[in-house]
Amino acid sequence: MAAGAAVVLDIDATLIEIHSENKAGTGPTYKGGFGFHPLLCFADATGEALAAVLRPGNAGANCIADHLAVLDQAIAQLPAAMAAGHRVGDDAGQVSTPVVVRTDSAGCTRGFVDGCRARNVGFLVIARKHGEIHAAISRILADEQRWQPALTQDGQRRPGAAVAELTDLATLAGWPEGTRLIVRREPLHPGAQQTLFPSTAYRYWGFYTDQAGSPVALDQAMRAHAHVEDHIARLKDSGLERFPFRDLHANQAWLAVVCFAADLVRWFQRLCLTGELAAATPKRLRWQLWHAPARLVTRGRQLIVRPLAHWPATPELVAAHRRIAELT
Repeated sequence: MAAGAAVVLDIDATLIEIHSENKAGTGPTYKGGFGFHPLLCFADATGEALAAVLRPGNAGANCIADHLAVLDQAIAQLPAAMAAGHRVGDDAGQVSTPVVVRTDSAGCTRGFVDGCRARNVGFLVIARKHGEIHAAISRILADEQRWQPALTQDGQRRPGAAVAELTDLATLAGWPEGTRLIVRREPLHPGAQQTLFPSTAYRYWGFYTDQAGSPVALDQAMRAHAHVEDHIARLKDSGLERFPFRDLHANQAWLAVVCFAADLVRWFQRLCLTGELAAATPKRLRWQLWHAPARLVTRGRQLIVRPLAHWPATPELVAAHRRIAELT
């Protein structure tokens, strides 16, 4: 999958703890808590929250209907030229911009990937533990020619990690035509998540995809799904954890406003800020920019903002105002 060749969407869910049973639409969570379990979809290139579905805490992580609903909402937010050909029933010939969706193992269902295929959307979904994958890995444990060195996001070799394609060793029954199975192994470390194959030396992790490209490049693309954790953290820092209403519809509106606000801040960062502030968290932006002390001075019928000269972020704040003036 060539970088920049497709619009990449990331779907993930998160738990929001609510300390009141009086709020409509809440429910117990699988972690023993209580609250909401919203499902979100982000544009990887910009970090925008394109779609969000507010669900009760006991909503299934792998609900096919919810995944397809949030995918359809996200596609509807894309520019018309990009969304063309990616609605249910659209002809593949209408597609001018490829769209690819990435999910964790919650999206590893036949219904979801079939839904992606029906929308002419590519997929990369993390594989679940399965006997067929176990058998395929066991066949290549000692085949070092099949394993290729894994790369980090910046193209450097990942120490001790390797990638292999197992498509020819698995039947992939029930998966759409053209589906591939790719597995990565890396040295086992304390706290490592569940592995696809029992081993005292390596942790095995894999994914299914219908995308073209080398296994190493696709592994890089799939690992970039981790960006979604940063996107969710920004939303939580912007009000996602504070649903203030008892009414479900009001809280759904709150979720939408949180996404709108986070997206406005994200675009402000991309268009007007440079350096560390261009990727800073909302909390840091609040303390360095939004809360910057300044004086309002009226001169010649003009309202002038004079930031405190010795405020650490004053140069960045002034540069951002100049950039806004250039854009408008």
